[in-house]
Parts: sequence; C-alpha cells; structure tokens
Amino acid sequence: MDTQLQDGFGRTVDYLRMSVTDRCDFRCVYCMAEDMTFLPRQQVLGLEELYRLASLFVGLGVKKIRLTGGEPLVRTGIVELCQRIAALPGLRELVMTSNGSQLVKLAKPLADAGVKRLNISLDSLDAGKFRGITRTGSLRQVLDGIEAARAAGFERIKLNAVVMKGRNFDEVLHLVDYAIAKQLDISFIEEMPLGEVGRSRGESYCSSEEVRKLIASRHALLDSAEHSGGPARYIRLKEHAGTRIGFISPNSHNFCSTCNRVRLTVEGRLLLCLGHENSIDLRALVRRYPLDDQPIIEAVQQALQRKPLRHEFSGDGEVKILRFMNASGG
Repeated sequence: MDTQLQDGFGRTVDYLRMSVTDRCDFRCVYCMAEDMTFLPRQQVLGLEELYRLASLFVGLGVKKIRLTGGEPLVRTGIVELCQRIAALPGLRELVMTSNGSQLVKLAKPLADAGVKRLNISLDSLDAGKFRGITRTGSLRQVLDGIEAARAAGFERIKLNAVVMKGRNFDEVLHLVDYAIAKQLDISFIEEMPLGEVGRSRGESYCSSEEVRKLIASRHALLDSAEHSGGPARYIRLKEHAGTRIGFISPNSHNFCSTCNRVRLTVEGRLLLCLGHENSIDLRALVRRYPLDDQPIIEAVQQALQRKPLRHEFSGDGEVKILRFMNASGG
C-alpha cells in the first residue's frame, strides 16, 4: 500500500477533516440558515464506517485527523469513536472543533480518549450578541465549557472567531484580552461564502488585514513561522508571548499553495477542495465493498489527481458554493 497521498500538483495530503454529523445545537449566521433540514439517518455514515475510513486514510499516510460537524459532540458515541481513532498506529494527533456547548460534561472524557487539541468557537463575549450570532446559543454555557476544557488536560486549546462588520468586529480586542487572560490561542477567520444564509456577506466582510491592524493598535506584534498543520498564519504578542494569534484568510490570502487536506462530509463525500463541488462518494464504496479496502484506496488516489490548484473565494459576498458550512465539515 502506498503510504503517502499526493495530488496532481505534488502536494502531500496528510490531514483529513471528518464531519461526524451535520446536526448542531446552534444556528450560527455564517454557517447555516435559520430553518435547516438535516440529513436522514440512513444517509449519514455510521460510527463503524467513520472508523473504517479514518483507519484507511491513516494507512495512506494521514497524520492528523480533525473531527468536525455540525457540532461533533451531539453525535451519540463520539467519545468511543475518538478513543478508537486516537489509537490508530501512525496517527500523530486527533483534534476536534466544537462550539463548546457540551464541553462541561465531555471535555475530560475527550481528553482521556486521546483528543490532543481542541478548537472552540467564540465569536462574542457579549451575551446578547452571542445569541444573535448563534441564534440559539448560551454564552455562559460556552464559557463554562471553555473552563472545563482548560481543566481537562488538552495539549492546546484555540478559540476561533469569525469576524463580521456590524456584528463583532468591535469585539476583536476584547476577544484578544480574553485569550490572554485564559492563556489560550485565538484565530480570527474571514467568513466563507458557503450556502445562502439570507443576507449579503459582502456587507459584513472583514479582512484579516483589518483585524491585524486593529490588534496592532494596542499590541506590539511579532511575526511567527509557526503552524499547526492547518491554514492559519500566526503572530505573537510581544508582551504576552504565551498567546498565539492566527489569521485564516480564505478570501484575501488564500492558503491553497500549501494545502495538505481533504474533507469527508458526514454523508461520505470526499471533498477535494472546500471551494469546489468536485468530490467522490466514499459512502457508496464503503457499503459496496464491506470487506475490501482496495477499491476505496484506488478511488481516493485517483480522485486526488483532480484536486484543484486553488479555490476562487473573494470578499464580495457572492455565494460560490451552495452547500452550507455544516454540511462541509465545519
């Protein structure tokens, strides 16, 4: 078996993002519409199918797996799935992205199961604004979840904030202060044009450069060559070197030349690029070949030759892809 996945441009793919559910207990304005229709259960990969595909990709050289959603922690059996995937020989780290709502009860079990790092979404520190962005979320519940995660023993915790003008741009410095106080990393993310969400994204678009300038108005910044295996570019603060600040800039500064990842949706579609619809149906192959991995391996290797050189996102608010972010794997 080939132990390295390469695309047609010679980029090594060693990072798999796996969505374990399209369901979420929040309805964030940048991720989904207010009224969502979720997938029927039979269209969703089962836990054994998710584990099989994780094992297959690790066998092909994947070193990092990130479990996403929707909200991964609403999936029944998630802790046991984490434990099994984390134990796969050859996997360097299992990490997860969460909205934080379930962490009070699940942070310690996840850390004990082998989840190394955790990304937690936190777009506002104002309870009213937080409710407005998430539509259903409780800020207090998430802040308590962050405290539970800090006590659970993860190697690192990072906050994620999608920055939007008119909603939370004025909170960027407050979020930086919070990250410093809690000794956490934080990444600021440009909103991605995925799915029709009932408003113009162009009006609220905020570039990473604008966020960086705002932070620099209060803090001395140090450029950093660090990376966490994903798309973020990092800086450090001169006076608070323990906190890393990342920028994920799919619109203004695409990270395609070094792309090392593919995404598996919860319905088993392997997305070769977040910004394109080209994909292959691994669910059909998994169910057609329950005892034979070779046809699946060959399909993955062939598909990677069609992985696009880059996406075509821009900040004008035009929707390029009709699927919602929760359907793409968070």
